[in-house]
Amino acid sequence: MKTLLLNSILACSLVSCATGPRAQTGAVIGGLGGAAAGGIIGSQSGRGLEGAAIGAGLGALAGNAIGNSQDQRERYYDRRSGRYYYR
Repeated sequence: MKTLLLNSILACSLVSCATGPRAQTGAVIGGLGGAAAGGIIGSQSGRGLEGAAIGAGLGALAGNAIGNSQDQRERYYDRRSGRYYYR
């Protein structure tokens, strides 16, 4: 019962109505994907944990860079107020 409750709470917390900046979500997704890929590749050489750690770091950096560039593309400059805004 506790496991079901914990899994339900975890599932509800992962599914939300609003998303954060793409740099943050890109870093999380890239980190998870990099950890999975690094773990698989590293396990072939007998160093799965090291491969997962390196893959997570590189994936998070790449995901952050991609998400940040997407955020910058969607930011517009308003000449009247002199500020940037998002559409």
